[in-house]
Amino acid sequence: MTDTAVEAARAAANAAASAVSAPLPLLRVPMLDRDRQLMAYELLLQHGEEEESALAHRMLSIIIDGSVTQWARGNRVFLSLPRDLVLEQADQVLRHPRIGLVIQPDAIHDDLLMERLRQLSARGCALLLDLDDVGTLESNEVLRVLDLVRYVRLDASRLKPDALRERCETLHARGLHVIAGHVNDHETCGHCMSLPFAAVQGAYLLRPEKVDVPVLTANRLSVLRLLRALEEDGTGPVELGQIIRNDVILSYKLLGCVNSAYFSLPRQLKSVEQAAIFFGLTRMRNWISTMALSGMDDRPPELLRAALIRAHMCEQLAQHLPREQREMAFTTGLFSLLESLMCAPMELLLQHLPLAPEIRSALLEQQGPFAPILEQVQRWEAGELRGGETQPQHIRRMATAYLEAIRWADHVHSFAEQRPH
Repeated sequence: MTDTAVEAARAAANAAASAVSAPLPLLRVPMLDRDRQLMAYELLLQHGEEEESALAHRMLSIIIDGSVTQWARGNRVFLSLPRDLVLEQADQVLRHPRIGLVIQPDAIHDDLLMERLRQLSARGCALLLDLDDVGTLESNEVLRVLDLVRYVRLDASRLKPDALRERCETLHARGLHVIAGHVNDHETCGHCMSLPFAAVQGAYLLRPEKVDVPVLTANRLSVLRLLRALEEDGTGPVELGQIIRNDVILSYKLLGCVNSAYFSLPRQLKSVEQAAIFFGLTRMRNWISTMALSGMDDRPPELLRAALIRAHMCEQLAQHLPREQREMAFTTGLFSLLESLMCAPMELLLQHLPLAPEIRSALLEQQGPFAPILEQVQRWEAGELRGGETQPQHIRRMATAYLEAIRWADHVHSFAEQRPH
């Protein structure tokens, strides 16, 4: 692409970006490796009533201006672009070496597209072939595409276990990184982990594991005791300080986070008591809960990050409620994934926690003022918008809340991962 063409593409993207000020309605979906650490994100468009081509051009704009890094956090990210944008603007993707493209097998029938993909592959662009269908791997068409790609994704929800194993082993033997997609339960995840998959992706991450006899380990019991102490009546700023005074790591994380540039405080807060007075008791309880949950090293870090995103979205969508209820909405979102974080039934866990009736009702019975808010967020996460939720106004509201929640969650999680020197 010539410099003139690049500048024209940049100008077009900037114009599209300025014409639509709302955040792009993207969903960030993690792919986790065999150690349950992040391998890459996939960015999926939430399709409402906005035209797909307009959304794709806005997607291109975040690549050109570099704001895609807000979504990727420096990790590899995969995305899909329409054919025309791949043909005309894919050089923009090459400017960001950690961006890869998702392609479909039917690309083989498009000579122009195949030639463009060959050029991109030769220049180092990571291509991911999405093999959602259950056709044969040995067809000449599929084999020609396999020669171009580094990654292949199989649909674990459509392939039987034996077929999944055969395909994974065949592709792995070709030197490809194989990803299990649509992994919707922990049983399937366990099967995939027994195979040479490079990563798994799917709804299983946010769903609790089924256990015959739940066992709360010493670490989890310790976290539950802390959460209980935080939720008990009569806990003021001094009591909050006393609760975590002997936990050096927790205090370090918390004070590091509240004093970070993200909050732009007029002065440094030197104690939990000061932070509780400045931010308010409920908010500080929520943040201490967040830091405490991060101490469970046996759970995937992306699970805690998902809980933080869900909590912050719930709080933002409750802006029409009084402050105390907004902060309760945060608690509802955070604790809605407690079952997955603790590997124990919600009923058992809530026996240890003196939560407000409105929060308990939302978590156990999907009732009360916070249940509809939590349900909205869960449908957004799953990409299952319906009815009025596909209206542009609703999409913009949810996209704004989601992007802000991602920024906040990534920032807070970065402190949750830290350890004192």
